[in-house]
Amino acid sequence: MLSLYVAILLALLSAVAVNFGYLLEQQAAAQLPKLSFRRPLHSIGLLVRDKGWTRGFGIETAGFLCYVAAVGLAPLSLVQSISAGGIAVLAFFVARATGQPLGRRQTIGVAFAVIGLVCLGISLAGPHGEGKARDIAIAIWIGGSAVAAGTALLLGRRKHAAAAHGVAAGILFATGDVSTKLAVTGGLHTVFVPTLIAGYALGTATLQLGFQRGGALTTAGIATLLTNALPIVAATVVLGEALPTGPLRAVRIAAFVAVVAGGVLLAHAPDTATAAEPAAAPSAIR
Repeated sequence: MLSLYVAILLALLSAVAVNFGYLLEQQAAAQLPKLSFRRPLHSIGLLVRDKGWTRGFGIETAGFLCYVAAVGLAPLSLVQSISAGGIAVLAFFVARATGQPLGRRQTIGVAFAVIGLVCLGISLAGPHGEGKARDIAIAIWIGGSAVAAGTALLLGRRKHAAAAHGVAAGILFATGDVSTKLAVTGGLHTVFVPTLIAGYALGTATLQLGFQRGGALTTAGIATLLTNALPIVAATVVLGEALPTGPLRAVRIAAFVAVVAGGVLLAHAPDTATAAEPAAAPSAIR
């Protein structure tokens, strides 16, 4: 049980660090010349030479390391449920950076996220054992995720570019998260290290392009929603993680629904700043 509480603490630290890093990255990327997949080395050079972006990426990386430690100690669905509260953290940081209070929908979204975390804590009284991964199902899941990410970019790149990049980045990050859970179990599952690297690398690149097309709460908000919701589904469908039995099952499911609902509300709420505004806003966070 001690390892579970350590995992919860690590997951909370990860959520704060990753979303704080996202905001710093968005503030920096919004001011840079146009980034493009067609000029990857040029785009990478623009990012790494910007001190604000490298600071944000460093903080995000520290959060990722906390995440890796957390999934090594607890089931993936449990860690992702806690991490889902990170979208509320992101909304808070955006409000602080812009000097504007959260809107009604954003406030309701934060409330749902908190309710979900409370329900999750109650459900910990039930079983939370690891499951047995289904290799064929995992391969299908990862392949389908790649297709879904590409489709999102193709369909939404003109009219809904920021949201489309957020969707694609979230799917790619989710692939990396599932691959991380598999890789830390060791053995033959280390073959998923390449998909871990590819998922995070492509997800990060896609997110930066999205940051130039919309505010942090739109792009990173949608990405965070999918990054947490999809692995929760994958944990049950392809990793075989069991839900608690009896009334606690309903509580655990309610927790998942609440954090996802909070994410949907926040991701669809109007941004408190456009892509260009954070740089001009009071720099209380930077």
